[in-house]
Amino acid sequence: MAYALLAVLSAAISVTYCYAAAFQDLGGNGRSRTSIKFLAVGDWGGLPYPPYITAVQKTTAQEMSKVAERMGADFVLALGDNFYFKGVDSVDSPRFQETFESVYTAKSLRVPWYVLAGNHDHAGNVKAQIEYSQRSDRWKFPSYYYELNFRIPNTGKTLTIIMLDTVMLCGNSDDFMDEKPRGPLNSMDANRQLVWLQERLARSKADFLLVAGHYPVWSVSEHGPTECLLQRVHPLLIKHNVTAYLCGHDHNLQYLEESGVGYVVSGAGNFLDPDVRHWNHVPKGSLKFFTGQASTLGGFVHAEVTKSKLILTFFQAKGTSLYRTVLSQREFK
Repeated sequence: MAYALLAVLSAAISVTYCYAAAFQDLGGNGRSRTSIKFLAVGDWGGLPYPPYITAVQKTTAQEMSKVAERMGADFVLALGDNFYFKGVDSVDSPRFQETFESVYTAKSLRVPWYVLAGNHDHAGNVKAQIEYSQRSDRWKFPSYYYELNFRIPNTGKTLTIIMLDTVMLCGNSDDFMDEKPRGPLNSMDANRQLVWLQERLARSKADFLLVAGHYPVWSVSEHGPTECLLQRVHPLLIKHNVTAYLCGHDHNLQYLEESGVGYVVSGAGNFLDPDVRHWNHVPKGSLKFFTGQASTLGGFVHAEVTKSKLILTFFQAKGTSLYRTVLSQREFK
């Protein structure tokens, strides 16, 4: 009896943390479509005092709306640090309105925002951000980590995006102390997520398989590579032929490629940082693109997934694309 009760409780706890989704509805007229398009932006979370947004966030939001209208965007990936500097304290926090709803107002951005938590969010109440999914028609944050599945219209191909909580996995970090993650707060939660990730990757037959988290695997900037992710996640990305890993945390735009996996850093949604102190701490030749200059006014990434390729375009907020790369669909041996 006690064992049965424990099993039920364990199952209930795991539901809180992870969420395996059925295929998402892209909406709109899909008859002539043959691709999925989305934006990826991290570290976009404004300020905890008036005016609650930064100039970078404002210009980036405006350019996101223009690119979404011109090139199309079915959804947005929000890659963490959604509310600076200590997340939100409750689902009733005015920050949801001040830093999110009243900033990304364009019709082209009134699409699903699939959200994950960053280190600043974990300084507050992440459960409140999850609960806000019930209050907003576009804020989609079903649990700490979860899986998204999409059918690429009229192609027979599929896209899967696995959304991680890298803070739960590796521990929190204090940006103002330049600290690295010191290990998970709860090792059981971290291991549960890692097992879940291993299972989802091993099971995936998606033609395009993306993994997203807040902390970078590889980065040349202030925070550099995340040792915990290099040990625990990096081998899985290679083993399971993941198409790309997307993250924020460092406040710039980067693209690296290593062992057949693309690494996207899109953390220029609110602040900019040109720091390159870890330039020599990534695999030689892996860095393909970097910008963190204040003159860009911010930035984000536009992605298009077709039946045979993933096209990534890096945009600066002042209105031009800076870099484009193409990744092929997965090959199954």
